[in-house]
Order: sequence, then C-alpha cells, then structure tokens
Amino acid sequence: MTHLLLAATITPSEQIFSREPGRETAMAKDILGEAGLHFDELNKLRVLDPEVTQQTIELKEECKDFVDKIGQFQKIVGGLLELVDQLAKEAENEKMKAIGARNLLKSIAKQREAQQQQLQALIAEKKMQLERYRVEYEALCKVEAEQNEFIDQFIFQK
Repeated sequence: MTHLLLAATITPSEQIFSREPGRETAMAKDILGEAGLHFDELNKLRVLDPEVTQQTIELKEECKDFVDKIGQFQKIVGGLLELVDQLAKEAENEKMKAIGARNLLKSIAKQREAQQQQLQALIAEKKMQLERYRVEYEALCKVEAEQNEFIDQFIFQK
C-alpha cells in the first residue's frame, strides 16, 4: 500500500524515477532529447540525433565517393590532355613535313623551269647553227658546182 501511496504523491516531474522499467527509459530519452542529447545503438550518449548521425555518415561516404570519382575524372582528363598534346605535336610535325615537301616541289618546279629555259636557249642556238651550216652547205655546193663546171670546161678545151 505504501507503494501506491508513494506513487500518488509524486509530481509529474518526479515520475521519471518510478519503478516501471520501459517508462523510465522512454522518459529519460525524451528529456535528454529535448536537451539535444541522444543515445546511439550502443547506448552511448551523443549530442547529435542518431538519424542526423547516420545521414552525416552517409553524406561523408557519398563525399568520399564523389572525391574518388573526381580523382578518376581528373586522371582521365589528364590522360586525354596528354593524348591531345601528343596528337598536336604529331600534327605540327606532319605540317612541317608537308611545308617542306611543298617547298621542295616549288624548288623542283623552279629548277625544271630554269632547265627548260636553258634547253630552249640551246635549241635556239642549235637552230641558228643549223641555219649557218645550211647556208654554208649551199654556198659550198655552189662553189663545187662552179668548180665542177670549170673542170669540165678545162677538160673540153684540151
């Protein structure tokens, strides 16, 4: 009877210390929760709410995954940049080779043009020489004919 009487005289704030096992724990958790203190799964007293703690842990893991993915992305981009630089160097080398080949072709074309002009000059010179030889031949043929005529006249006179 004293137990019932004692329970009746306890004020609501004193009911925390009653002998009902589940009720004491729930009430203690409520009061501590209002004060910003919580129990975790190991019944350790924590400042953060367990849900907030769990969300914080998940966010931390997501951030770590994100940082890892960013690191992988940076490696990929770095490799891509190296590849692009290498291709740019190869393209520049090929460009220089093409410019060199073009200059060589221009040089060869100029050489051929000069050679063609030299050959045309030589042809003109040879044509002039041929014309001189033709005129000389005609003159010699005329002299031969005159000499043959003179010989024939000389032989007929004897």
